[in-house]
Amino acid sequence: MFKKVLIANRGEIALRVHRSCQEMGIETVAVHSLADSDAMHVRLADESVCIGPPPAADSYLNTYAILSACQVSSADAVHPGYGFLSENASFAEILEEHGISFIGPTAEHIRLMGDKIAARTTAKDLGIPVVPGSPGALQDIAEARVLAEEIGYPVIVKAAAGGGGRGMQVVQEAGDLEQAFSLARAEAGAAFGDSSVYVEKYLPAPRHIEIQVMGDGRGKVLHLGERDCSIQRRHQKLFEEAPSPALKSGEGTRLGELVAEALGRLCYRGAGTVEFLYQDGEFYFIEMNTRLQVEHPVTEMITGIDLVREQIRVAAGEELSLSQDDVRFKGHAVECRINAEDPDSFAPSPGLVERFHAPGGLGVRVDSGLYSGFRIPPYYDSLIAKLIVYGDDRDHCMLRLKRALSEMVVEGVDTSIPLFQRLLGEDVFLSGGYDIHWLERYLGLKE
Repeated sequence: MFKKVLIANRGEIALRVHRSCQEMGIETVAVHSLADSDAMHVRLADESVCIGPPPAADSYLNTYAILSACQVSSADAVHPGYGFLSENASFAEILEEHGISFIGPTAEHIRLMGDKIAARTTAKDLGIPVVPGSPGALQDIAEARVLAEEIGYPVIVKAAAGGGGRGMQVVQEAGDLEQAFSLARAEAGAAFGDSSVYVEKYLPAPRHIEIQVMGDGRGKVLHLGERDCSIQRRHQKLFEEAPSPALKSGEGTRLGELVAEALGRLCYRGAGTVEFLYQDGEFYFIEMNTRLQVEHPVTEMITGIDLVREQIRVAAGEELSLSQDDVRFKGHAVECRINAEDPDSFAPSPGLVERFHAPGGLGVRVDSGLYSGFRIPPYYDSLIAKLIVYGDDRDHCMLRLKRALSEMVVEGVDTSIPLFQRLLGEDVFLSGGYDIHWLERYLGLKE
């Protein structure tokens, strides 16, 4: 087992990883930019190393600064969290070349699934259903026109690399394809340094369903159930839950078994999430994330399994601590992403947290690095806390969520708490009868 893990991230996920390491008797090293010198994970870690100025490109995305921090601290492994370098195959390779373990999948699998076209092809070859679309990157608009006519409008033009909704253009009719194709290529090139795009059938009212997996790298892969991430704004998830209120009995289990069997043939190692669109009783693969997800706590709440602990164990060469038969699903869990932003305009709201109070009580968990007097820097993602609530069933869960939100206090900056309080007054939200476009329609962002 590792003796010392360097956590190559910040905020709530750095603190989340630190806690699992501490419970395993593993020392931790926190890296931080100058803007995060007073962050909670820096305060609690056994050691800390400053890796650069505030901009992420000069600190959290600086591979060689993190490698140097590993060397000066004698860390024998790195946990990348999510975002930043968590899905950077070159980073994983560089660490391994220097005798430092990467707590995540192999560089080969990161690279394979990081290319959306390659991931799509791989999924299809493994028997996982995919959205109808192009088998590879499109060379020009003429090729795009032919394919779009074959699969039928509406279609969506998507960047082959990257994510987060960038490099994506929905096309309702043939006359709009050329402009959308050009825009998607330009945005993809600017955001990811790769202007390759492909075309898929656009589903008008799907759910976003994902399957959590954990593999040992030797062919054993477990599925830990599904999550529903359909409450989204501009392709960014805001609210997640497990299990999905949209699936019929047994559908999630069958999909999980299919995914686990497929990834077992790849000898996948560590945590991963396979994401699908679900409409009219059919699932369609869209991508795989080869890392821990922001929304992983809802899976932990309904299974009782510490996903970070399992990540660390398999990266250290140990077997998974359980079998598929040991996985038990109980109750319901939801997660609200609490962002430091205006709840109406969604404009970022960094600044001094004058007062912070986390809700408590049975079935309430808060993952956050906030404290009264902490200054939220303007350089990073606006996520400042995750409110996770567990209940016996979904109705119980939503009542408990309402109570927890009323207790949560973040003063000094705007947050998304009022948005979730408004949503709890909407019948569609309470019933779980929404699709991935519902929130944007509710907010007046879509007709």
